[in-house]
Amino acid sequence: MNDMITLTIDGLEVEVPQGSTVLDAARKANVRIPTLCFLEEINEIGACRMCVVETGARTLQAACVLPATQGMEVKTNTRRVRHARKTVLELILSNHDKKCLSCIRSQNCELQRLALELEVSDDNAFAGERKEYPLDDLSPSIVRDNNKCINCRRCISTCYKTQAVGVIGAIDRGFETSIETAWDTPLSDTACIGCGQCINACPVGALREKEESPEVWKLLHDPEKHVVVQTAPAVRAALGEEFGMPMGTNVTGKMVAALKRLGFDQVFDTDFAADLTIMEEATELIGRVKNNGVLPMITSCSPGWVNYCETFYPDFIPNLSSCKSPHEMMGAVVKSYYAEKMGILPKDLAVVSVMPCTAKKIEADREELAANGYPDVDAVITTRELARMIKSNGINFLNLENEDFDSLLGDSTGAAAIFGATGGVMEAALRTAYEAITGETLHALDFHDVRGLEAVKEADVKIGNFTLRVAVAHGTANAKTLLDSIRKGEKAYDFIEIMGCPGGCVNGGGQPIVSAEERLRHDPRVYRAKALYAADTGMTYRKSHENPGVKRIYEEYLGEPNSPKAHQLLHTHYIPRSKYKHKEKNVS
Repeated sequence: MNDMITLTIDGLEVEVPQGSTVLDAARKANVRIPTLCFLEEINEIGACRMCVVETGARTLQAACVLPATQGMEVKTNTRRVRHARKTVLELILSNHDKKCLSCIRSQNCELQRLALELEVSDDNAFAGERKEYPLDDLSPSIVRDNNKCINCRRCISTCYKTQAVGVIGAIDRGFETSIETAWDTPLSDTACIGCGQCINACPVGALREKEESPEVWKLLHDPEKHVVVQTAPAVRAALGEEFGMPMGTNVTGKMVAALKRLGFDQVFDTDFAADLTIMEEATELIGRVKNNGVLPMITSCSPGWVNYCETFYPDFIPNLSSCKSPHEMMGAVVKSYYAEKMGILPKDLAVVSVMPCTAKKIEADREELAANGYPDVDAVITTRELARMIKSNGINFLNLENEDFDSLLGDSTGAAAIFGATGGVMEAALRTAYEAITGETLHALDFHDVRGLEAVKEADVKIGNFTLRVAVAHGTANAKTLLDSIRKGEKAYDFIEIMGCPGGCVNGGGQPIVSAEERLRHDPRVYRAKALYAADTGMTYRKSHENPGVKRIYEEYLGEPNSPKAHQLLHTHYIPRSKYKHKEKNVS
């Protein structure tokens, strides 16, 4: 146990473990110190100087990096401190695009909030020269606007530390400093995997998703198009936050009702396709194990992870499951099975995916994901984009009555619900693989060893006479650690789940943005995952192979998992990223 030290914060005595920062101590004393560049465990560099405090030293010091010491006396709100913070903020704003009315982060901007708190006026004492930067909007998933960047470096640390990608960094010094890619190339021409974690880290509007809602509005207003929408498991656990509901509230019924009011012809649940994915993936795994196939087999439902594998670990491409991700499977099924059932030509159908993920925008552009000659998915919008569409349409989300998904492709199980949390795909696959291999009923459905936020989780799962060696990683930096251990021969597994985003889809790059300060109190990964696990335990069916709709589609259309028809519609292949080029999507 760490030795404890005692100090005072604004006259309040507080005891903290040795090695704590002054910011840690203030938090424990319930004293708020404003921050801007600080992002716990990711960006702790004391660069912005918003968190300065007085300690008796000649100069003010940044609380986020200042070690707390025995007997220290800290003052956080003196006249000198407030003047320093306001001056820093005015300097930042002097070179900032202050178009707050049209900014996508208006009312959810950490800079805007601090300006209000510190009573910074429009009459800026440091107004003068401003740098002008071109908009980088060539990526299918992420838009960079350096005119709004405040050089906090949170995006850099997230890209490098959390995701092990590192395609952006600071160049030049002083007033000339800016956050750029190597050689100032568009983000689309870098090794960016499109995960969008940089967007979630950004305190302002310098990073945002590539908007596809204009394209969705066009589809909805086209009388020739039959427009189907599907929603991922993690969306329902986060959408309510955009309307002031507590973090982790499950809003499935209100979400469906809102989508129907927006004018979609059918509202389907991507959870149905998640169950379909498990049927295909578990069958593929069993086949590889029994027939000496390439092992470990690695899940392929996270496009950020797939992009990372194709870019940095192409030697692991044969290990990837050939299964499409659930929303792409759903798109393929809608434009084949559903189209035939309804008597609609695939060319007259449009599929819109509501996803927690910005990398899904890149995925939908892949030419190989077009089972019937048409893209499986026509447009991808994030949880945030859906919230903006609901608000712009004047829908009172909080007062909506719950409605159900449309039935043909709306059935799902608890196994599908947990897809959005790290370890969820693994757990869902194990539930089905166990019964498929042993022919026995699995009663203990909760595989706790693969749950939680540990960087890499390992387990040996006994299935009949066979022990399946499994591992789970979330965030591509953790994936790198795991894959490197396999390369070196230090670890051996049969089945691996990897999610591109830390915590899984619940913390995807398209989810509601949580400020750095709020993250200190509530971890969205925990609260949103809890909602999905609660949904699982409340479901009638908790194993993918029990889904009545999935049984029906195999009986009527696909035959059996991994059949030739299933492979045509539900499986794909992968390409080393050096051979793959993004298509720019025009959504103007």
